[in-house]
Amino acid sequence: MTRADRVARAFVRYRSARRWGSAERIQRYQRRALRRQLAFLRGHSPLLAERIAGTDLAALAALPVMDRASMMGDFDRLVTVPVTRDQALEFALGHEHSREFSGTLRGLSVGLSSGTSGHRGLFVVSPAERDAWVGAVLAMALPRGRALWGHRIALFLRADNSLYEAVDSRAIAFRFFDTFADLAPQVPDLAAYAPTILVGPPSVLREVARLASRAGVTVRPERVICAAEVLHDDDAAALREAFGVGVIHQLYQCTEGLLAHTCERGTLHLNEHMVLFEREDLGDGRFVPVITDLERRAQPIVRYRMGDVLVASAEPCACGSALTAIDRIEGRESDVLVGTRIGGGSTPVFADTVSRAMVLAEGFDDYTVTQRPDGSLDVALAQPAPGAADAVRRELRALFERLGCEAPEITFLDFNHDVTAKRRRVTRQGEQT
Repeated sequence: MTRADRVARAFVRYRSARRWGSAERIQRYQRRALRRQLAFLRGHSPLLAERIAGTDLAALAALPVMDRASMMGDFDRLVTVPVTRDQALEFALGHEHSREFSGTLRGLSVGLSSGTSGHRGLFVVSPAERDAWVGAVLAMALPRGRALWGHRIALFLRADNSLYEAVDSRAIAFRFFDTFADLAPQVPDLAAYAPTILVGPPSVLREVARLASRAGVTVRPERVICAAEVLHDDDAAALREAFGVGVIHQLYQCTEGLLAHTCERGTLHLNEHMVLFEREDLGDGRFVPVITDLERRAQPIVRYRMGDVLVASAEPCACGSALTAIDRIEGRESDVLVGTRIGGGSTPVFADTVSRAMVLAEGFDDYTVTQRPDGSLDVALAQPAPGAADAVRRELRALFERLGCEAPEITFLDFNHDVTAKRRRVTRQGEQT
């Protein structure tokens, strides 16, 4: 099978949401795919060969949960391809330093991710997996109701990769814009390119919109897709207005896989036809996903704990797909603040509730909220108007008080956003005392 055939086959497979019209159908498919996957890994991954005792859900549940640190520590014995962690890391770091991202390592696409957890991660993808990824991304990203060819995709990333370059073809053009370089001179090039699809982190795309307005150029894509950062409501509203689109789409993608996408109705759905999701329940619809990729084999992802907090929708999506609908991605567990209860004890203060409190205050363009180990808050406001700090202090204290917590001390700092780093608006430093 040729590369074009593999891409086309994956595109057709993932394009139809009607195929996943019932939870029972999804579960039957997952069981079959899991048996195939575990049987393969038992014969090809030295680490998993020692751990996998069977090929059913019970065998999966018996496996230890991994995270990024353990995956990197066991990398050499986990992967099923002839490459070591040191070789892959040297290759990826070389490209990061040179800013030249073409080429593969023994035919493998290799990338580096710092993520938001502080642990550096690697991903290694085979040619077949790369082509399947291309088909899946195109199936989830391209608008329906128009010809598939003729799209121009503009992708704002901190690093290009042969995985992304695989999208480029005679039918669909692809262009990488480097967030490690000055964005201002790239914006006129973006306008001249006239992308039909614009992809990037929401904070970067907001900066692109600001620079385009200042330069007097117009960027009007058919679709805007946010990735790599949490998409907040105010980001979505600003991007809709700036780029003239009705819905801001999302691709929930990370080193560990392509985990969710936005349907035509604007709802984020878990890619349960590619990944099996276990849930660590946090209450009120919130959960931490533990994922097993049902297709990826070069670098297996088996019972990998993401550390992100997701909120499941209480209602099915009107699009008709039975793939789990997600109300929002709140961020990482380390983005959950800790409130000190009046009278003793503590309670979680989720990042989303902090963001919603910040929305109630006005007079600034962007912000960060960081909780120190002693429970106090550092707040940085971008371009604050007079009275903005007082409004923020009032709303944050009201939030903590509604939760039955002591009002935290709040210090205001200068705002400094680095577009080369993933934005985390709400974070917590260390363990609360």
